[in-house]
Amino acid sequence: MITTFDAIDGTTLAYRTVGVGDPLVCLPGGPMRDSAYLGDLGGLGAHRTLVILDPRGTGRSAAPADVSTYRCDRMVDDVEALRGHLGLGRLDLLGHSAGANLALQYLTRHPDRVGRLALVNPSIRAVGLEVTAAQREEVTEARAGEPWFPVAMAALESILSGRAGPDSKQEIAPFLYGRWDTAAQVHQAAESGQHNEELARIFSSEGAFDPPITRAALAAHRDPVLLLAGAVDLAAPPGLVARFAELAPRAELVVQPGAGHYPWLDDAEAFTATVAAFLAGPDGA
Repeated sequence: MITTFDAIDGTTLAYRTVGVGDPLVCLPGGPMRDSAYLGDLGGLGAHRTLVILDPRGTGRSAAPADVSTYRCDRMVDDVEALRGHLGLGRLDLLGHSAGANLALQYLTRHPDRVGRLALVNPSIRAVGLEVTAAQREEVTEARAGEPWFPVAMAALESILSGRAGPDSKQEIAPFLYGRWDTAAQVHQAAESGQHNEELARIFSSEGAFDPPITRAALAAHRDPVLLLAGAVDLAAPPGLVARFAELAPRAELVVQPGAGHYPWLDDAEAFTATVAAFLAGPDGA
């Protein structure tokens, strides 16, 4: 079901609900990608009501008059408006990829309004981490036997050296999926119609992040935090996500075998079992 509400600046925002049970607010990545790519998160709606937000200017949400409101820290107000619209005192949040940045910015601004926090294949911009060559190599070497590997690896090397060609982004796409099969290729092909590169630049523009403050908020969070990594995810390598997990006192790190950047596509049963078990766990400190 699609529902709309008004942000504090009057922009009409949309979200869809899937499933049953207590709400789980889901923030998509991209950044600035239509939440359609999340699907139903592998059937996670069997365990919680997924409240899947279309960020402003994407999907069914309207574009704001002020383009500076696409910046990640300013979009915190949209999440807070959604909380008020839903009538919830606290939110359980799931952020995928760049959506983890928005979830963490919300935690920083409203620490008393966040319960369980699931960060799936998270971006690390908000906490100021950097991927190392060793972390990247751990993933790429695991894919060396794939038929697409030579082309993808050459494209990756061109990107890292600043010599990216017009097709480089497309050529490295198999590194983001556990299996480069028909389902993965269909999912990836839809990205161009779902993702706005110009808005993505504003999302991550100067002033969007303050890693020391965000790290402090995460360190002070006393509710459980899930860090879920795909074992073969180039965008968020397991070694990087393990470092991320060290920042939260009650973090649980799970590396899903054989999964890339979209683990609900690679193994829906494993993904939903992990996230559902986390959400259902005890809350005691």
